Amino acid sequence: MGGVCDLSVGQLLEEWSRRCPDKLALVAAGRPLTFSQLQQRVEFVAGALYRLGIKRGDRVAVWLNNRQEWIELQFALARLGAILVTVNTAFRSQELDYLLRQCQARALVYMQGTNCLSFVEEVAGLSYRPEFMIFVDRAVPSDAVDYHALPSGPVEWPSIGLDECINMQYTSGTTGFPKGVRLTSRNIVNNGYWLGRGLGYSPEDRLCLCVPLFHCFGCVIGVLGAYTHGASLHLVPSFDPLAVMETVQNDRCTALYGVPTMFLAQLEHPEFARFDFSSLRTGVMAGSLCPESLMLRVIERMNLKEMTIAYGLTEASPAITQTLPDDPLDLRTQTVGRVLPELEVEVRDPASGKALGPNELGELCVRGYNVMQGYHDDPEATARAVDSQGWLATGDQASVCPRGYVRITGRIKDIIIRGGENVSPKEVEDHLRSHPSVLDAAVYALPHPKYGEEVAVAIRLRPGQQAGEQDLKEHCQGHLSYFKIPSNWRFVAEFPLTASGKIQKFVLRQLHQGELGAQG
Repeated sequence: MGGVCDLSVGQLLEEWSRRCPDKLALVAAGRPLTFSQLQQRVEFVAGALYRLGIKRGDRVAVWLNNRQEWIELQFALARLGAILVTVNTAFRSQELDYLLRQCQARALVYMQGTNCLSFVEEVAGLSYRPEFMIFVDRAVPSDAVDYHALPSGPVEWPSIGLDECINMQYTSGTTGFPKGVRLTSRNIVNNGYWLGRGLGYSPEDRLCLCVPLFHCFGCVIGVLGAYTHGASLHLVPSFDPLAVMETVQNDRCTALYGVPTMFLAQLEHPEFARFDFSSLRTGVMAGSLCPESLMLRVIERMNLKEMTIAYGLTEASPAITQTLPDDPLDLRTQTVGRVLPELEVEVRDPASGKALGPNELGELCVRGYNVMQGYHDDPEATARAVDSQGWLATGDQASVCPRGYVRITGRIKDIIIRGGENVSPKEVEDHLRSHPSVLDAAVYALPHPKYGEEVAVAIRLRPGQQAGEQDLKEHCQGHLSYFKIPSNWRFVAEFPLTASGKIQKFVLRQLHQGELGAQG
C-alpha cells in the first residue's frame, strides 16, 4: 500500500482480511478478533443494517464509547455507502436533538450510559426521533431494536467512490452550534496512512486506543492510522489512567495516543511506578497545545522515545503536520513538525490574505487531499472556510521556519479548547442569555495547568435581577456538556467595548486573570 491509499474505508478491512486473515486486529473488552473474524462481523452487521433499511447516503448517528460495535459500524456503514455521524458521549439531550435534526439522521445507535443521567433517559426526551433506534446493551428499551438480535441477509454491495461522504464529525466553531464536517474515504484513509507511516507502523505494532472514537483523533489517526499498516487496536472504553496503563502493560502495546491531559493523568497517578512501559516506543500527543516539559516527561518516563506531536483540525481530516521520531529533540518538543506528504501549507496575513514569509506570524492555511468536502447543509460556512483555490483557513496563528517546521502560537478564531474538547463561546453565551436574570454574557478562555484552557465568563445581570454562579451553573446542567459549563465566573456592570461596539474579550480575560492572581 505504498504511496497514496486509493482504498475506500469499506475496502481497507477487506484488504487486510485477505492478506493477513489470522493476524490480530482488535482487542475490545478482553475479546480478541483477527482481521478475518472482524471482517466477518462487519459483513454480518452490514447485512443486518441493509435488511433493516439503511441504504447509501443515509446518516447513522453513533453514540457509543470505544467498543467493538463502534469499529464494526465504522466499516459496515462505509461498505454500504451510509454516512457515520459521530456523537460525543458527553452530549446531553439538547445537543443530541440538534445534531440528529441538523443531519436528518435515519438511525441512532446508542448504549446505556454510566453517568447519573443515562443515555437512555436522554434519548427519551428527544423531540426529533430517527426512524430506527438501535440499542447495543441489555435491557433494550421498548421503542428500540436490539443491535445484537438484528437478522442479517444478502446485500447488494454498492460501488462507493473515494470522494463520497462516508463520515460526518460535528465540531464547534465561532458561529454557535456545531457544524457537520463531511469527510470522504480519500480524506481520512490517506490521512490515517501518512500518520501511521510517520509513526513507523507495521503489523507488529499494537496501539492502545484511549482517545474517543467519536473524534478524528480516534477514528482516523487511531483506527485508520493502524489499519492502513496492519497494526492491531486495543480499546479502552473511555479514558481512565489506570485502565490505560493496565492495557499497555497487559497487551504489550507499542503505541499510545492522548491529549496532554491524558498523559499528565497517567504520570501523576499514584500507581504509575508499578507499571511496565518497556513495550512502548511511539505515539501521538495532539488535541491542544502540548507543553514542552510534559513531552519530555512522556519521552523519558513512559519509554516513548519515538513520541510525536501532530497538529490539525476536524476540517482537515484531521492532521496537517507531524513531528517525526528522528527529528531533533528541540524541534520535537517546541514545534508541531512539518507538513504531511502530499499537502501544502501557507501562512497568510489574516486581514489581506497575502502569503507571508519564513518566521512571519499569520493564519495557517492548508490545501490537499485532506480538506473536507464541506459543512453539511451550510454552503455559506463552507465558502468562508475553504476558498476557491481549495485552501482551508485553520484559524490558528502560526509561523513556519525556513526548514519547514511549524510553530502554533495561538488562535485567530475565538474557539476554546479544553482538554482536547472544542467549546464554542457563542453556544454557551446563547444558553446563558436564556436565563431570565441575564442581560448579556461573554465567554472566553483562561489558561489552565491541566486542561490547557478552561471556560470563563463575564455576566451582566438585568437591572433589579439577582442570580449567582450556582444558579447559572444549574441553568447549564442538563443542557450543555460538562466541559462547556464555565468554571470561572465574573459579574460585571459593563463590558469593555471597541469603538465599533464589539466586546473586547482580551480585556475581560486580562482583568479576570488579574483578579485570580490577586486572590491567589
